[in-house]
Amino acid sequence: MLIQTRDLVKVYQMGAAQVRALDGVSITISQGEMVSVIGASGSGKTTLMNLLGCLDQPDSGSYVLAGEDVSRMNRDQLAHVRNKRIGFVFQSFNLLPRISARENVELPLQYAGRKDTHRAAAAALEAVGLADRMHHEPAQLSGGQRQRVAVARALVNDPDILLADEPTGNLDSRTGEEILALFEDLNRQGRTIIIVTHDAGVAARCARAIRMKDGRVIDGPAKG
Repeated sequence: MLIQTRDLVKVYQMGAAQVRALDGVSITISQGEMVSVIGASGSGKTTLMNLLGCLDQPDSGSYVLAGEDVSRMNRDQLAHVRNKRIGFVFQSFNLLPRISARENVELPLQYAGRKDTHRAAAAALEAVGLADRMHHEPAQLSGGQRQRVAVARALVNDPDILLADEPTGNLDSRTGEEILALFEDLNRQGRTIIIVTHDAGVAARCARAIRMKDGRVIDGPAKG
């Protein structure tokens, strides 16, 4: 089992009130699955994504990732796990505007202390169909191309998990379809992909949906 959480709880203090963003969430995700986490705003899906991505820690409960209990790791340990095991794709692309596509993809390699940054970044961009755009800056690329750069950056360290947060949210329907097809192709190659979304159409492209409401998982049926 690649991911196993048990009774995850996350509480935020909002003024005088406490908000239970996650209320006992237990899920499992196997290596090689393509899974959606779907729910309306306020359902807890973003909080769950932050915990699965080791961007935050639960107040209680456990999270075992690839055999390691990461739920009580400190910030430096979590940063190491993120860089080694998780690739992130965000709705807003999160590319640095004044450097090239290749240089954007090289950033995680530099953080990891890799020496082969040029070669590895070029290979990642080729894998997402952008070998001919690697020297272009983000402003010179379409929205779909920018998201492909973001996918290449997420893949360049060969992570266990590709975690995508509303990856088609800033794209038109045709371009969004291209990005989903890219995720499906990566999944067929054995990548584990988790897509956080509010869009039922996007969720339907995944083999399984983890449905969130009021901080809880309400079901997770397989497609079809």
